[in-house]
Amino acid sequence: MANTETSLKEAAQIEGAIGAALVDYTSGMALGTIGGGKDLDLNVAAAGNTDVVRAKVRAMEMLGLSDEIEDILITLGSQYHLLRLLKTRGANGLFLYLALDKGRANLAMARHQLKKIESELEI
Repeated sequence: MANTETSLKEAAQIEGAIGAALVDYTSGMALGTIGGGKDLDLNVAAAGNTDVVRAKVRAMEMLGLSDEIEDILITLGSQYHLLRLLKTRGANGLFLYLALDKGRANLAMARHQLKKIESELEI
């Protein structure tokens, strides 16, 4: 089992990774970050993406969908932003956020690797 720091380091090794964060979507706070920079403030991204997650959870409730969200993909002109809601024990209300350079990333592999990181993460 991996802790937050180890998991974020693994996420940063994903091909094309720009930055990653573990986010509490009940508060909007990043519990840990790696990468980012002047063009990507991960704390601001964590807070903003919290609104995305909350909106999707509300929409699913209003639609009466009983399924679970695996991940949410936001595609920009030059980046992918992946939000993976955590289902592991003790991780309720948390998501992994991964920003990828679209030109260097393999989206399918990134999703696969993020799922593996989730399965090994111990909160």
